[in-house]
Amino acid sequence: MPIEEIARLCHSKNVIIAGFFLLGLLIGSFLNVCITRIPAGVSIVSPRSRCPQCDSPIQPYDNVPVLSWLVLRGKCRSCRTAISAMYPSIELITGLVFVACYLSFGLSLATVKWLFFSSILVVLIVTDYRERILPDLVNGFGVGLGIAFSVWVPPADGIARSFLGRHGNTLPHWTAGILDAILGAVLCGGLLWAAAVLYKLVRGRDGMGFGDVKMMFMVGTFLGARGAFLTIMLGTLLGTVVGIGVIVLLFASGWKSALASRASQMGLGNVSSLRWAIASRYQLPLGTFLGIAAFLIMFFGPWTSSRWSLLPLG
Repeated sequence: MPIEEIARLCHSKNVIIAGFFLLGLLIGSFLNVCITRIPAGVSIVSPRSRCPQCDSPIQPYDNVPVLSWLVLRGKCRSCRTAISAMYPSIELITGLVFVACYLSFGLSLATVKWLFFSSILVVLIVTDYRERILPDLVNGFGVGLGIAFSVWVPPADGIARSFLGRHGNTLPHWTAGILDAILGAVLCGGLLWAAAVLYKLVRGRDGMGFGDVKMMFMVGTFLGARGAFLTIMLGTLLGTVVGIGVIVLLFASGWKSALASRASQMGLGNVSSLRWAIASRYQLPLGTFLGIAAFLIMFFGPWTSSRWSLLPLG
């Protein structure tokens, strides 16, 4: 292939990458609105963005993703109140995820599916971390979207065809995709629901919210039964490892020492054991780790046909 042709292709690909990155920045700005407003029950359409401290509307030139935050040095132009670094971080992460989707899946309808899935995951991951909730509105929208996409880009499990058997050849081609999405939702959402019920029976307290169950219904429609099951396994493992680390860190740092001392003076036990008991009840948001696991399965699961292409340097 002539050098000129190689240079033209590289230039074209770099332009596409830049386009996906800019699109991700813009979508990330919208995801920030969803993250802050949906848990509060506020419309994501109106009113326009404004400073939470002085209530001044944010002008369009101060609402450019990432750049405006840097120019304003992370402060409101009107009252100089600090603006959380969460906003540019989510915009930047979304931009990078959009580029990753293009590099992994190319220019295809599958890429559109994974862009929507990624956006939903970002909202759920951050919202669960900040608020300890997984909004029904987001999960419900995701379930409907996952089933709709399964008509054209079905989960690659192929489980449905084994259920349909010879009848699969007589049904419309999209039937297997929808069935795979529904099976993924029901099997993996049901598995997490059973685990939540069992945990409560054994421990006498909730170990996870039913928002996690609804989230896995949504993940199942996109990834299918196999991908959603591995998401549960990997997300639980990540949550366990990080959770143990956080508990040890809280105990070592003397977290809630004053509370443990007062309880010890009341004859409830020695300070050390009380501090450990308090630290061990600290709960991390499972939905955050499930979302991270879903990202890993989406990009690196072999059944997604993820094939990362080399980033051109020229």
